[in-house]
Amino acid sequence: MISYQPKPEEIKALREVTSAPMMDCRKALLDAAGDVERAKTLLLERGAAQAAKKAERAADEGLVSSYIHAGGKIGVLVEVNSETDFVARNPKFAELSRDIAMHVAAMSPKYVDRESVPLDTVERLRAEFRAAVPPGKSAEVQERIVEGKLTKWYEEHCLLDQAFVKDDTINVGELIFRAIGALGEKIRVRRFARYALGE
Repeated sequence: MISYQPKPEEIKALREVTSAPMMDCRKALLDAAGDVERAKTLLLERGAAQAAKKAERAADEGLVSSYIHAGGKIGVLVEVNSETDFVARNPKFAELSRDIAMHVAAMSPKYVDRESVPLDTVERLRAEFRAAVPPGKSAEVQERIVEGKLTKWYEEHCLLDQAFVKDDTINVGELIFRAIGALGEKIRVRRFARYALGE
């Protein structure tokens, strides 16, 4: 029996779709016995595993992307970092950066992530949510309610927790995680600025 060997054009096509390295594409096609959809899934899974390992690495390259909303009344600058200039020059990285800038224009987050929210703000919110809990609830139930409301607040105000404006089945953090899987490097949003006319 002749075992499956991926053709160069199949490897190239998979690379164009995923931006994964050629050797990774070849191995994924081999492991998936030529099933392109399965190969894509394998690449994403392996990329996610790599991303977890790379979480502590420095990401000092990248792009500053801009987005001006139709009519010129809202503008956004966002800095998205990668580990290398090679990935920063990848069209998929540029597309990711622009998508994030567009999302910031549409959804107006206040913070990049939960860790960016000042501790005194978190404590003030906890106190407000605790005060709003109906009386008679046990301490455990009160804490669950407070944590639930705090999570909802994060989803409204923190970029990485917000549902992605172009695909609300994922949040922005998951969008970035998928890009890490495809591009094979740590990627992070460092900062953003949103300008609205008259604000």
